[in-house]
Amino acid sequence: LTGIPREQRAFQYLLAHAIPGDPHHVLQTFDQWCYNCEHLSCVGPAKGRIVERLLLERAPLRVLELGTHIGYGTVLLAQGLPPGARLYTVEGDPQHAAVAEKVIRLAGFDEQTVELIVGPSEEVIPQLREKHGLAKADFVFMDHWKRCYLRDLRLLESHQLLAEGATVLADNVLFPGAPHFLQYAKTCGRYRCRVHRASLEY
Repeated sequence: LTGIPREQRAFQYLLAHAIPGDPHHVLQTFDQWCYNCEHLSCVGPAKGRIVERLLLERAPLRVLELGTHIGYGTVLLAQGLPPGARLYTVEGDPQHAAVAEKVIRLAGFDEQTVELIVGPSEEVIPQLREKHGLAKADFVFMDHWKRCYLRDLRLLESHQLLAEGATVLADNVLFPGAPHFLQYAKTCGRYRCRVHRASLEY
């Protein structure tokens, strides 16, 4: 009715209620909005705890996120990084990216810690090394279009962008589902697979 996109309405709520420079509070405020106002397909607090645990276990120095959306997952990842780590996040929708940029900076992360790259993942991935300086990723979080999961994993492999022992974490592989990705990961012989059971966000 207002003509303001849902993502922009969520950001306006963040501006009014979140503590700038406090990533944990930014995420909590996002959660309040999604529980009480409008649903956004953010990672959410339940699956967020899985992400936090894996980051703590792996302590990755180079992290790649595919699917920034409006920055919830980016803030979640960035707050769990060890000192000196860098996060590269890729978003194909320029309008979502514009909101995400403001969310990331509101949470207190500068461009040295979080680099937001705008463009289709299939175009960005081949340029990550030469254009953005990402030699190899220790940790990849996939939360974009499910139909792109397998294609983009194969792109990461073919451009040798996965460090030895890298972790690839993919959201929503059972519902709405990424069956070809899941089948490949389980049968190609390159990965040890584990499914983390979780409910849908919010």
